[in-house]
Amino acid sequence: MKEKKRKVADIAMSLFIENGVQHTSVQEIIDRANISKGTFYNYFSSKTDCVASILENLRYDAGQRRIEMQMGRDKRDRDVFIEQISILIQLNEERNLHALFESIMSSNENELKKLVLQHRIYEIEWIAMRLTEIIGEAVRPYSMELTVLFNGMLQHILFTNRITNAAYSPQKVVRSLYTYVELIAARMMETGEHVLNPVTVDQMRGTTDKHLITIEELIEMAARIEEHVDMTEEQRDLFDAISFELKQERLRKIVLEQLLKPFQRLFKGVTDETEVQKFTNLVWLYTRTH
Repeated sequence: MKEKKRKVADIAMSLFIENGVQHTSVQEIIDRANISKGTFYNYFSSKTDCVASILENLRYDAGQRRIEMQMGRDKRDRDVFIEQISILIQLNEERNLHALFESIMSSNENELKKLVLQHRIYEIEWIAMRLTEIIGEAVRPYSMELTVLFNGMLQHILFTNRITNAAYSPQKVVRSLYTYVELIAARMMETGEHVLNPVTVDQMRGTTDKHLITIEELIEMAARIEEHVDMTEEQRDLFDAISFELKQERLRKIVLEQLLKPFQRLFKGVTDETEVQKFTNLVWLYTRTH
């Protein structure tokens, strides 16, 4: 069901980009997806719920790509961050997502606007976390402001390139902007000056709900993999070691992180690669957020 729901959401996204969210009816989505009205409402309670699912899918895809790039590498490596932002720029351009967001923000549907704002705040919080990891703990009080500045510069440069149809290198753009952000960060930490009111930053942080993975959910996911995935002896050994660590009272993060990359590599190209990759990515995310 998840794959079919995702397919319908992708079709809806294409229609929203083509015609605008307000000018796309549920019936048009049903016709394009070749499904019944009952099937649509079995997946989504409304068109707004469909948009929410699209944004959730986008965050999931982005999260998986980011984790894949960062896993096994030094979190302080600025090149990892540059790669993470660059690949997402390419994905967003390929999917024409700016058109989707512009369509929603120019509509009169407040619930949809709220969903987009929450989506953007999730992105801001992720970048703020990464800037803190790369530059250091001292930048944390300024990380949200630095992210707003970074995003502002990035989006306007992308907009300029888009309307002029100019060729550009995402990596070069991101690398240059990150260099500027480092200079601004040094100035902020030296002077203690804020661009944004700290109260405003706290209010923005409070607008998103946190839905992070729990250790119980990871153990349940491991149980499903154990039940449904056929493993070689080598795969089984690593899987058992990961499962053992997850069940310990004290989470040994360094041990888990050393196990995840080879475990994921062993499933490259096999039938159950997607499920295993999702599991390993979520375990890695748990080690970074707890």
